[in-house]
Amino acid sequence: MELQSFFNYLQFEKRCSAHTLTAYRNDLRQFSDYLRRVYDVTDVSAVEVKHIRSWMVHLFNQRIGGRSMNRKLSCLSSYFRFMQRSGKVKQSPMTPVTGPRAPQRLPVFIPSDQMESLFASVNFGSGFSGMRNRMLLELLYATGMRRSELIALQDSSVDFRRNTIRVLGKGGKERLVPFGDSLKELLQKYLDERNRHFGKEQFPALVVSDSGKQMNPRSVYNCVRRLLDQVTFVSRRSPHVLRHTFATHLLNNGAEIQAIKELLGHASLAATQVYTHNSVEQLKAVYRKAHPKA
Repeated sequence: MELQSFFNYLQFEKRCSAHTLTAYRNDLRQFSDYLRRVYDVTDVSAVEVKHIRSWMVHLFNQRIGGRSMNRKLSCLSSYFRFMQRSGKVKQSPMTPVTGPRAPQRLPVFIPSDQMESLFASVNFGSGFSGMRNRMLLELLYATGMRRSELIALQDSSVDFRRNTIRVLGKGGKERLVPFGDSLKELLQKYLDERNRHFGKEQFPALVVSDSGKQMNPRSVYNCVRRLLDQVTFVSRRSPHVLRHTFATHLLNNGAEIQAIKELLGHASLAATQVYTHNSVEQLKAVYRKAHPKA
């Protein structure tokens, strides 16, 4: 199967993230190996619906979950659409294929009182690392940005005059996220402490490690996990949970879902609407607690 032209399209035209490219490479390599091993098929034009459904059965027997299987099928759909536009296949064999229904999983978020406790009582540490850790947590919670977006921030990304941060999201799409005066003050203190601590003003990124280098994803995760462990028992305690918390708290306090979509950088409203379920669950809890007939 011809794959390189598709990956070039994803990387240079669609500007997909490195994570997406890696996942698609693995999925297509697995599918290609299966076709060659089981059906001796190597030509993309020879792929039929029966081959794809056979692969789905193979994945099911390997206990691949519904979400993972749907992602793999989505990869195949994108690939065959590209091949059809390129004239390599007349019709996509994915047209009659439907994936399994995956159970909907509500986003995990941290209640407001626990977030207040985090910033009021947790010891973030002393010196530069303590200042950096507090700023990192507040930045994630105040903006809802992804971990990868935080790591990619530069000093020039922050506009202190307009109180906005320019965030580079998925697919290279930029968005402006506003922030309040409390975060502005914290960011300015962090930058002053960073420059004083290292004795310079040029850095590879806005958020840096204890050695002055750009923080890696694992370091950011460990920092957030360690601090959240002190205030909450929610099942997930990662940087992405702070993104869920940002969106849920906005919605619960009356923000319009379209505005939340823009702040999160979602491509479609469907990705944002999952947070409405958390809002409904909160209303049910209030009703059960307060109404005599609940």
